[in-house]
Amino acid sequence: MLIAELERSQLRGNDMAGSDLVLAELRHTVRADAQQVPRIGDAARLFFVPLEPFLVEAPADHKRIGRIARISLEPIWSWIGRDLMPAETKALGDDINRALAAADKTKADQLARALQDRAIMRMRDALAAVGSEEKAQRRLNIQVGSPRATDDVATVLHVLEIRDALADLSRRLPNHVRAFERDVIEQTKAHFDAATSAKAIESNTARKADIVRYGLIVLMNRLAAPWQLIRLATRVAESDVAARVAETPYAVAVTIVLGEMEATAAELRAEFKAGRPVGSMLKELHDSARGLRTEMDLSVDTAWSRQLAAIRSDISNMLKPEVDAAPGLVRRLLRPRPAKEIRPGSTLDNIDVDEAEARVAFVAACRNYAGELAFSEVTVRAYSELTQYLDTGTRVLVDTLRHAGDADRPFRQSQIDAAVRFCRTLFGTEYADLMAKAADVAVHSAAGERKPLSA
Repeated sequence: MLIAELERSQLRGNDMAGSDLVLAELRHTVRADAQQVPRIGDAARLFFVPLEPFLVEAPADHKRIGRIARISLEPIWSWIGRDLMPAETKALGDDINRALAAADKTKADQLARALQDRAIMRMRDALAAVGSEEKAQRRLNIQVGSPRATDDVATVLHVLEIRDALADLSRRLPNHVRAFERDVIEQTKAHFDAATSAKAIESNTARKADIVRYGLIVLMNRLAAPWQLIRLATRVAESDVAARVAETPYAVAVTIVLGEMEATAAELRAEFKAGRPVGSMLKELHDSARGLRTEMDLSVDTAWSRQLAAIRSDISNMLKPEVDAAPGLVRRLLRPRPAKEIRPGSTLDNIDVDEAEARVAFVAACRNYAGELAFSEVTVRAYSELTQYLDTGTRVLVDTLRHAGDADRPFRQSQIDAAVRFCRTLFGTEYADLMAKAADVAVHSAAGERKPLSA
């Protein structure tokens, strides 16, 4: 994360003193862990500055529209300098580095722009030669060294072609939009209209479409709720009917939002498998699904409605088994056991308790979002089982602790401690504290009963 942030800062031109040294050390550490991090020099960073709003921390073979994986920049730059225009890249790259060494940022920017202009012409020729032939596209993928080289090179080309229009639009758009409501939508539409009606753009349909597509991504990056991007499309269509929206140039907004949902769902799967918290992702997916279904009429069978249904189904199929397994995992840990089954002095495994606590928290989070993500039935059942078991089962645990002997007391205490953690997650701190106090009372009362007997 730190490497990515430092490289983003350098791409924006905000070079921090010592950042190269820090990056070198970080990359050394990452290489030791066998992780791949792309490396690009100063000339490449300036060359790719217009691409910054469209870079994502994702695998190179992602499918997000208008986006480039940061890891793909290095192979694209190598292809430009090795196969596309080696002489120009070497000469201008050296000039850029000399200008930066002399702290002449203005000259470095001018040289980077000249390099971009030459790359635009060469990339046009390269993509024209490839065309739509699959075999030629595969050759380009191999040549560049990226699984989606054709799409990535096209994105670089299109962004560089409209970099001035995008920069002007970016300056006019608000830096952060907490709520994309009527007044802000109208102002935003006016900015897009101005950008697409400029003399240099007005007669070029492809350029206008690119400004809308990439301008929408810039806007989405600034929305507190990215799914609200579709409101611009429904405003232009003056309708929430999918067919009407699809007829406008802003229909791509819906496609972008659905693509972001697919990417978040894939990230959710990876994060969940790694055992990391996914509550924020669940909320984002829930809000996006609800927003799409509320703001647009997707009841009719369309490509968008099928895509949304597929996303919800994929999330549901992924999470249902995990939600369903949570009550069983808690029961196995907290099951009251005869003293003969407990090894003297043993306790619950902390890793098992951590996993169970994460599952309980996961079920609690899913309870708020399961409806829109199509797995509410299994979530309601799992939540009900957990609440009932913890409400009644903890009392039994307290009783077993009260009557525990020296050999099994550590194990039963560890069960109580685990139950307190689960209750804090499910019922809140107040309930968990009451349970912890009840356990303390049980321990002390048991100790009081044993003293007269020993006397």
